[in-house]
Order: sequence, then C-alpha cells, then structure tokens
Amino acid sequence: MIDTVLLSQLPVGATAKVIAVDAPGPLGTRLRDLGLHPGTVVHCLRRAPLGDPRIYELRGVQLCLRRSEAGLVRVNTDG
Repeated sequence: MIDTVLLSQLPVGATAKVIAVDAPGPLGTRLRDLGLHPGTVVHCLRRAPLGDPRIYELRGVQLCLRRSEAGLVRVNTDG
C-alpha cells in the first residue's frame, strides 16, 4: 500500500519521493523549476522554531518552503 502525504506533513528526518505537484499556474511552475518533479527524493532536514518554514534537501540542494507551498506537493513515504 502506498502511503501518500503532503510534503508539509513530512516529519523532520523523514525521506519521501515526490508523486505530484498540485499547484496551478506560476506557483506550480516555480515549484517544478526548483526540482520538485515526480520521482525526486526529498529529505526534510529541519524546521523553524514555530514550525514554518521547513528546509528540505533534494538533488543536492537545500530548499526552504512555507507550509502553504509544501502543502501543494504530494509525496510517497514508502521505501
């Protein structure tokens, strides 16, 4: 069974693969330009003291996303 969650729900220290970016228009384009494509492995490194934003690592780059932006990316947390 595939365990699908939003990137914003990924706990610190966890790793997942991107399934889809569910953002229309310029925001979706920007997220894809930053490397969030299906199959990309994403690791949640850390979060700000109040939980937002979080820092993710993908493709050798650290990326800071707000909860509202990360909530538009679906990920698979299975293996």
